[in-house]
Amino acid sequence: MKSIVLLFISLLVFSCTDGVTENITSKESEISLDFTEKTIANIHSAYEAGTLTSVKVVQEYLDQIESIDRNGPQLNSVIAVNPDALEIAKALDADWKAGNKKGPLHGIPVLLKDNIDTHDKMPTTAGSLALKNSFPPKDAFLVERLREAGAIILGKANLSEWANFRGELSSSGWSAVGGQVKNPYDITRNPCGSSSGSGVAVSANLTMLAIGTETNGSIVCPSSLNGIVGIKPTVGLISRSGIIPISFTQDTPGPMARTVTDAAICLGTMIGVDSKDSKTSISEGKALGDYTPFLKKDGMEGKRIGFYSSPMGTNFKVDDLMNKNIELLTEMGAEIVEIDEITPSETGSLSFQVMLYEYKDGLNHYFASLGDESLIKSLDDLITFNRNASEEMEFYNQKYLEMANEMESLDSEGYIETLEALRRSSQDEGIDRVMALHNLDAIVSPTGTPAWKTDHVIGDHYQLSSSSPAAQSGYPNVTVPMGYISGLPVGISFFGRAWSEPLLIEIAYAYEQASQHRQAPEFLSEAF
Repeated sequence: MKSIVLLFISLLVFSCTDGVTENITSKESEISLDFTEKTIANIHSAYEAGTLTSVKVVQEYLDQIESIDRNGPQLNSVIAVNPDALEIAKALDADWKAGNKKGPLHGIPVLLKDNIDTHDKMPTTAGSLALKNSFPPKDAFLVERLREAGAIILGKANLSEWANFRGELSSSGWSAVGGQVKNPYDITRNPCGSSSGSGVAVSANLTMLAIGTETNGSIVCPSSLNGIVGIKPTVGLISRSGIIPISFTQDTPGPMARTVTDAAICLGTMIGVDSKDSKTSISEGKALGDYTPFLKKDGMEGKRIGFYSSPMGTNFKVDDLMNKNIELLTEMGAEIVEIDEITPSETGSLSFQVMLYEYKDGLNHYFASLGDESLIKSLDDLITFNRNASEEMEFYNQKYLEMANEMESLDSEGYIETLEALRRSSQDEGIDRVMALHNLDAIVSPTGTPAWKTDHVIGDHYQLSSSSPAAQSGYPNVTVPMGYISGLPVGISFFGRAWSEPLLIEIAYAYEQASQHRQAPEFLSEAF
């Protein structure tokens, strides 16, 4: 029997005495502002009109987190709120009033996945009890860039513990620190991961933006299952320094938003060469500080797009929805070329081996960066901690941590050969080959399936995914809502060559404007 979590309108709609409507007639009027589905442009227009302040925006989001995330449906998407957020907002209001707009995100609240360091009153935990009281010595590079752009760090988002690379039979969105994140379209279902809280909080209108991280699927999958936009950039476009790592080769942070426009604005604020992340040196001359010029409604016209059909044939409902959207792309002026495979069969195994090698090295370096006061100083320490923490081992094991700990160093012949084999397989013989062969501008595929029921007994129930070719090569991927199956959102992915973010944003924006699939969640329970 269908049941619905009943929420009063006050849980879904914000009101304020100095808000904004579409037609502002008086700054002194008492105006109601519904924060649901608002954009950066909406908020900045209200700031400009003097009808809204950063303090009010932050307070309303904090109230919404309290009402919906911690009470009400209890989504568990926010692991911590920033106790200084209101003070930061107050200072930004003063700057705005003085005519000093700091940047494109001035006064805009942003949640960070809780594997991204902040040097403030919030710990960075990766969802693990081992780091529950870990306070990093400085902001991650991307956090510095966000602050420079005027963003307000609202808090930390819950995640799949250790970015879902800890052990077997895990449930995406579960961490020992934050508990299980719930999908806002049906709270009995899974949000996917590992950027679970980031995806849910944006979808549920608990923040304007969130930052996720991806090694393989961890931005695009939770974006798809939660009905939002996610951009996984080319590895090296945004620095990874100050982010708890898995893979130096595949890790990247990226923006998660309700619209392509907001995601594109956020993306441009985080780029920059960072001496602490050598991958970023390659981005010089390729990164852009502003991706909004590529938001073109006719951006699909004349594009030659490869339809990656390998994920098809597993779920007929996804197939039907995808085929309808392929028809839409054609109507929009794109030429569609079907491709069944992108990378050789051994690519997945090579990627997994590289991840294991790099995980051990990356974690040990990260733990060392925390200083002498850190409880955990090595991967050995972490494994030992978990073995003695019943809360950590209640649902699944730590096999991947243990496998990584057995790997040789990054100067070993085995690592060097495997890394080169992965590069060749995923790039030269993968995306680069396919796109050159068919003269493609981009590749399109369904991002995944609708959300499955959360299951702590046998873990996640994946059926299909298209994230691996872009993830394993380190190339960009953009996912956008493409419709609903029984009320559950499903995304469509556009990916392509290295540094092709402008082209992918152009295509994704044109598709979004033509389709307009995004719908706010209703917090149903056991509805389907």
